[in-house]
Amino acid sequence: MSRLSEKNCTACRVDSPLLSEADVHTALLQLPDWEIEDVGGINQLMRVYRFKNFVSALVFTQAVGELAEAYGHHPALLTEWGKVKVSWWTHKIHGVHENDVIMAAKTEQLFLTRFAT
Repeated sequence: MSRLSEKNCTACRVDSPLLSEADVHTALLQLPDWEIEDVGGINQLMRVYRFKNFVSALVFTQAVGELAEAYGHHPALLTEWGKVKVSWWTHKIHGVHENDVIMAAKTEQLFLTRFAT
């Protein structure tokens, strides 16, 4: 995961390629708590993070939002009592791009360094 989290996102265009199934599988080996979720025919990288209360979940949501702004790539975030669902995919290409894998790794690193208990 550290290798992925050290990468930077690249500008994504409408003709940018989706990651192949093999590349997604390789990435998931480095992100074992993440999975691919099909949402309306669009593959997304998804993970649910658990917290002891709503406030902790909200603080994590804000931190992920700040991370997303720093890289100009934004996830779907669903914050509930004691959990946050993070979903990364690239809207322009309707699926998973290398940027999504990089941002999932950065999200994981953020959680492990600041929020894991």
